[in-house]
Amino acid sequence: MDDPRYAESMDFLKSVGPDWARLIERVGPCRHDPKAAREPYEALVRSIAYQQLTARAGDAIIDRLKTRLGGHGFPSPKQLADADPDALRACGFSAAKAATIQAIAGAALSGFVPGRDAAAAMEDEALIDRLTAIRGIGRWTVEMLLIYSLERLDVLPADDFGAREGYRLLKALPAPPTARALRGIASAWAPHRTVATWYLWRIPRDRAPAGT
Repeated sequence: MDDPRYAESMDFLKSVGPDWARLIERVGPCRHDPKAAREPYEALVRSIAYQQLTARAGDAIIDRLKTRLGGHGFPSPKQLADADPDALRACGFSAAKAATIQAIAGAALSGFVPGRDAAAAMEDEALIDRLTAIRGIGRWTVEMLLIYSLERLDVLPADDFGAREGYRLLKALPAPPTARALRGIASAWAPHRTVATWYLWRIPRDRAPAGT
């Protein structure tokens, strides 16, 4: 069943140009699947865990983290802040990632990482400015929080290679646009940039050889 939340965005993007209309026709309805039940703290830790890894590798790290520290549930900020760094590395985190997730846990304990209700009341850029002050947290990580946990519908992670490569394929360009260029281009897609991003992410997969 098509998700009615994205019908307006799909119709808008189809009107942007025939290439967008063909892309949406080929990929089908938007099936963006946010994880709204997750607190910002958990969403940030998960984003760090999955950075530069396949989904399978990230899943394995999170499973080990939950088993070792959370009793099979997701560990609390205190459990994570108090964890021995060696235990985190045994889960599969690099030393840098372990330091970042412990910084997130400490910031959650102090209230610097807001709870879901407080985060939902903040504007995108205000939340990005706040959370990127935490060691190891970049703009992309907070944008994933906005897209997947806070269900914001007008977020474009312009630093994301998949989004830039998707736009290159959409327009048959010789090289992906820079992040700055893509931000400028994507202003024409507002306020539907999250759904636009979802479709750009689909393009490389859509054109991959069968069986990959």
